[in-house]
Amino acid sequence: MSQAVTSGTSSEASRSGPGGGSPVTSQAWAYPLVITLLAVSLGVSGAPAPLYGLYEARWDLAPLTTTLVFAAYAFAALAAVLMAGQASDRYGRKPLLVGAAATMLVGLVVFMTAQGVAALFVARTLHGAAVGTAVVAGSAALLDLRPHDGARTGQLTGIMFNVGMAATILSAAVLADLGPAPFVTPYAVVGAVVLVLLLGVLAMGETHHGRTGPAGGRLRISRPHVPSEIAVDFRFSVLGVMASWSVLGVYLSLFPTFAGVSTGIDSIIFGGAVVATMAAAAAMSQAVSARIEARRAAITGDFGMAITLGLSVLALDSGRAWAVCAVAVLMGLTFGLAFGGSLRHLGHVVPADHRGSVMSAYYVLAYGAMAVPTIVAGWAATTWGLDAVFPWFSLAVILACLAAGVLGLRTRRPVAAEAPVQPHLA
Repeated sequence: MSQAVTSGTSSEASRSGPGGGSPVTSQAWAYPLVITLLAVSLGVSGAPAPLYGLYEARWDLAPLTTTLVFAAYAFAALAAVLMAGQASDRYGRKPLLVGAAATMLVGLVVFMTAQGVAALFVARTLHGAAVGTAVVAGSAALLDLRPHDGARTGQLTGIMFNVGMAATILSAAVLADLGPAPFVTPYAVVGAVVLVLLLGVLAMGETHHGRTGPAGGRLRISRPHVPSEIAVDFRFSVLGVMASWSVLGVYLSLFPTFAGVSTGIDSIIFGGAVVATMAAAAAMSQAVSARIEARRAAITGDFGMAITLGLSVLALDSGRAWAVCAVAVLMGLTFGLAFGGSLRHLGHVVPADHRGSVMSAYYVLAYGAMAVPTIVAGWAATTWGLDAVFPWFSLAVILACLAAGVLGLRTRRPVAAEAPVQPHLA
């Protein structure tokens, strides 16, 4: 569950002097503060996952509605990612981080006071915009603070993002099941953490004062474009991310409820634990996969996800809770290899002067793969039932994983030194 900062951020962050230096180097706590904010941001993105089943029962929502709510987050995050990199270069990291944290709080309040499905769409849209902004501006701030340790920062943030998501999803499930107000308590606790982090960001100095464009100029989105010399590498990497994010979308929207129904376990905690287990396993996978050459890790993950999806269908059909949890662990491990390896491979080969346009194309397809297949799965589940649709959805993603793996085997290119690409989940 990773992502990269788009155009210009790394180069700007690594400069020294008045424009691109690090004015807060004396604040040793700024680095852990920002990385914690990013971890909590990804936790906010996953907090509603174990509660979707409760919303469906409360307002008689169809699976299609649930997936549309989830897709609202993905589309808002995509828009934010495409804009936030340039905005943070121009106006600084701190204003965007403050705005993102404040917007997260507003979204959590909307969740806590929701009286209908419209509020869910509003809250998820706010959170998509906030998390996308926080991830880009925060990742840039981390490079500002430690400009010569980009690779280490990338690995650490990738791990922390998954840890944050796992901890938040599991905590939200426990609080919803055991707390006094299942639709309020989980968000209130997360909101208290975000508020503390917001106060910390307000006390933190700005990490970047440079401008990359004319003052008052209009912010522009980099046009997606892939140079012909890396077209094969791009197809390999983007197939891997599209397949893995398709799985992620369904795991975060429909899978918790489906796991409970298939096993007969009517517990929010169980559904949340399944998703949290996947995220935790992904964190573990990313922690060790940095030692594996990127293309090899991605190929292993692609084929591994294909096998695990087949096992997921069998596990759900068996109705055994231990089998569902076991495939969740395997899915997290293979997901981490596939996504992290695909992103690292692309980072190795993308030309520096095309980084923004290539990453724009990469994330347009990545977020599209998260949202569109999830919506289609929700529509099909509304029409025929998720138990009938899930095997066919799995087959489609299995074919995509196999295609990515085969294409990777055919991609023979000398691998350059690892580029300091900044990962994140979304």
